[in-house]
Amino acid sequence: MKLGMALPTAGAHASADAISRVTEEAERIGLDSLWSFERQLSPVGEVSMGGNTFRMPEIYNTVYSPLEALAFAAARTSQIRLGTSVMVAPLHNPVALGRSLATLDKLSGGRIVAGLGQGWLDEEFEAAGVDKSRQGAGFGEFIEALRAVWGPDPVSYEGAHYKIAPSQINPKPVQAGGPPIVVGASSPSSIRRTARMGLGLNPIWFGWDAIESTVRAFHEAARDTGHDPSVLPVVMRVNANPAAKPAEGGAAPDGSPEQAAEALSRLEQIGVTEVFWQGDAEVDEQLELMSRLVELSRQRG
Repeated sequence: MKLGMALPTAGAHASADAISRVTEEAERIGLDSLWSFERQLSPVGEVSMGGNTFRMPEIYNTVYSPLEALAFAAARTSQIRLGTSVMVAPLHNPVALGRSLATLDKLSGGRIVAGLGQGWLDEEFEAAGVDKSRQGAGFGEFIEALRAVWGPDPVSYEGAHYKIAPSQINPKPVQAGGPPIVVGASSPSSIRRTARMGLGLNPIWFGWDAIESTVRAFHEAARDTGHDPSVLPVVMRVNANPAAKPAEGGAAPDGSPEQAAEALSRLEQIGVTEVFWQGDAEVDEQLELMSRLVELSRQRG
């Protein structure tokens, strides 16, 4: 089981010094990956998601741009993998994003993981001048175009939403076929699309029942479309730090380091291949808790 943590790129704890410290310490203590995410703006009024209205959490008032933050981290490390979880694909052009990710993969020596999602915040789509019809099948086209950009020249692609004339597009990524892609999919249709395209899954921890159901559906869809589920990564994001004190309910990734370490074997049995934690605690506290978790996971083998 691989373990990772998010860079402090959002909220009150975000700073160049904090990113540097987490980057260097994460590699030193033996974490496998570091992650950043995208939030282009934080509306001051109420927003809507899934029929619910609410105000954006204060942490989104400051969010560093993810690829620039990962480039900053890449220059300070030599081995740790660097991923996005997630970037909102429809807000970008697949050629531009493909070149940026390939450049970063080249400069980091092949350590990039491309975590992509369809997005949900209407105001971000409005600001980007992109219609939300780019979700769904359009998202699938985006992935196809992105893979084409990473493939051999001359690159070309033609779909309903994206077209690339036969072109030389470089640099190419270090990783054959391009960086691994994991998708922040949650609906049944998006999980099936992710499996059908042979991509990895990037679910969020919402409890044991939810993660078991999500991974089971993903693996079933993979088998149904001719893919081997065992080779498709499942990178689970925990939107919290390991807790300083044991939580009620026993082993869980959002409990204490001891409870989180105990949960890893069950997650592995479910089919999760990697877990990373994205919390908002002070940097030294996060690093102390993650260091304990890494040590405990080693002891468990």
